[in-house]
Amino acid sequence: MTASPQPSGRSFPGSGLAKGLAVTLRTMTKKTVTAQYPETQPDLPPRTRGVIGLFEENCTVCMLCARECPDWCIYIDSHKETVPPAAPGGRERSRNVLDRFAIDFSLCMYCGICIEVCPFDALFWSPEFEYAETDIRDLTHERDKLRDWMWTVPAPPALVPAAEEPKEYAAARKSADRTAAQQAAEAVTAARPEPTRPEPTRPEPTRPEPTRPEPTQPKPDRPEDGDAR
Repeated sequence: MTASPQPSGRSFPGSGLAKGLAVTLRTMTKKTVTAQYPETQPDLPPRTRGVIGLFEENCTVCMLCARECPDWCIYIDSHKETVPPAAPGGRERSRNVLDRFAIDFSLCMYCGICIEVCPFDALFWSPEFEYAETDIRDLTHERDKLRDWMWTVPAPPALVPAAEEPKEYAAARKSADRTAAQQAAEAVTAARPEPTRPEPTRPEPTRPEPTRPEPTQPKPDRPEDGDAR
């Protein structure tokens, strides 16, 4: 068996303490980076997971976020309303109307699953973090509070100049262009005067001209048989 190598240098007593004090002295000479909160607000990164904001206009009450939430901290109530037909002769439709949308942040673990599964972009991360409460029951925030947090959501980062346009933007732009073209065509058609068709005239009945009877000449009498010529 080979003996383990011995350290070449010898450590004197108190060397570890001296190294620790050296680190402390170097740190004491540097400028402090302490932020005086709340007078100085922290500069948070744009993808900070603070709270969840609700864009109510995009919510269709599909319940995907509530079903996929692993903590069951999302509460949604809704009712159905009948929408009249858009055009005469059409069929009435029914739609879901949102009555309540609440999130219990005392249960939320900020996993972001509800935001990822939302198919209509109704939920967003907000960097807002100042929502502490003294009572845990006050951490259940309703849709009015969630909507207020929506306006603190930072704008999405700009696309790379050479990047391909997202398919969602292209589809939305095509739909908007198609709708604008239809509206312009309808406006031109409405402004164009309708051609006046001539009213059909009935032909007047033609009366036949009276014809004069031609004069008939008397025929000469033929001699009877036996008359002398």
